[in-house]
Amino acid sequence: MASSRTRNKTKLIVDSIHGDIHLTPIEQRVVDTASFQRLRHLRQLGMAQATYPNATHTRFAHSLGVLGIMEHVTRVAKAALSLKRTEVEDIRLAGLLHDVGHYPYSHLMEKVDKVELAEEFVASARVLPADITKYPDHEALGELIVTQQRDVIKALGGRKRAEEIAALFTRKTTANPQLSKLIHSSLDMDRLDYLLRDSRAAGVPYGQIDLNYLLNNLQASPSGVLGVSEKTITAVDHYLLARFFMHRGVYYHKTTFGLEEACRQLLRRVRDAGMFGIPLDGNAVAALVTGPALGRFTDAFVDAIVERAAVDGDAVMKALANSIRRRRPPKLLKEVTVLARNDTRAHDGIVFKNNCKHQLKSLADAHGVPLGRFLVCETRPLTLEERGALLTEDEARSLGPEDREEIIKVFIAGKDEPVSVVSIPHSIVHICSNHFFQAFRLYFVSGDGDDELVERLRAEVRGW
Repeated sequence: MASSRTRNKTKLIVDSIHGDIHLTPIEQRVVDTASFQRLRHLRQLGMAQATYPNATHTRFAHSLGVLGIMEHVTRVAKAALSLKRTEVEDIRLAGLLHDVGHYPYSHLMEKVDKVELAEEFVASARVLPADITKYPDHEALGELIVTQQRDVIKALGGRKRAEEIAALFTRKTTANPQLSKLIHSSLDMDRLDYLLRDSRAAGVPYGQIDLNYLLNNLQASPSGVLGVSEKTITAVDHYLLARFFMHRGVYYHKTTFGLEEACRQLLRRVRDAGMFGIPLDGNAVAALVTGPALGRFTDAFVDAIVERAAVDGDAVMKALANSIRRRRPPKLLKEVTVLARNDTRAHDGIVFKNNCKHQLKSLADAHGVPLGRFLVCETRPLTLEERGALLTEDEARSLGPEDREEIIKVFIAGKDEPVSVVSIPHSIVHICSNHFFQAFRLYFVSGDGDDELVERLRAEVRGW
């Protein structure tokens, strides 16, 4: 009797967000692998705990949460899409494994190649070696882990099955596109979980969406397109606004954003210098995640680099590292926020960036501080639709037809096929979807006794 109770307990996980999550034997084997257990040591929200002390939840908890939502959705979608049992198993496994390739501190380290140092910004010249292989995105790393780490391959039952699962969360052409959209679209299980989980951990109300109402009103068209019924339009608007405000209030918070930018710039400088064991390029990252060192590629990996840079780095590295390790966030000198139409080509944010480009070096020289202690950065354009929060401004304006198909679909009475939510006149998104929000910021990495200097710098950049 005791062993039976033990076996049953290992197949049931109680999640604080979604309640009971039932694991199939193959899912249990995946969860038990060292490759998946690594996610316990990756914070979901990067350095957000510096601003929201309770936001220490992990990619492990989030991945299980996505599986919990997928459990509900596949019950609806199985009949609507005539899914086979193996297809249901595959999409559940893809949901479980979709984040297995995340870097330490989630998106923070992944974006190192896109970092622009202040010296490069003012000179309008990147200094990256021409032959460097860029760090792969976390989905590409996830595919490498799922298809090359032996413990995951064994848990899934072979390399062929592993490749099929990876194809779903990487949206390869070999995968069923409607199944892939359950993981990657505007209304996907990934976002539905992280909005609820992140808002609860941060202690803010913005992400508290009406999850059950949305899921209970999912339906599929004769051609297999998933959408929600028209009566859910209020819940859809709420969901999209929740995502918008979570980015503005939590993900783009000035303190969190400043610390993470300091860490990104530190990692970029450390990598360029070939110091402290950081992977030198994308090939080195790929070798790391497919080898026995994967388990050490956690937040602690970056923490160790920060500690070493605080002692052995150059002056700028030390300033950046001490800002992070002592929770002394870079000081925000000026912020310009923009809410404008997507086709806007000139706005106050661009003017501010140009002023920084032309005047920042003179400012640094006048006060005798290294240019590298200034951080010029901007949030990504944030829109209510079209995955704008994850795209650069140019990318957001040039989405192709396939990406536009990821917009939430709504079933209107009398029509077999759903329409885009942005085309429904009584939806808030219909009015607001052609606008974007973006913040342009200038920080200064200060040290002890720099309070007066910071105030002088703020006064000088006020008119920029």
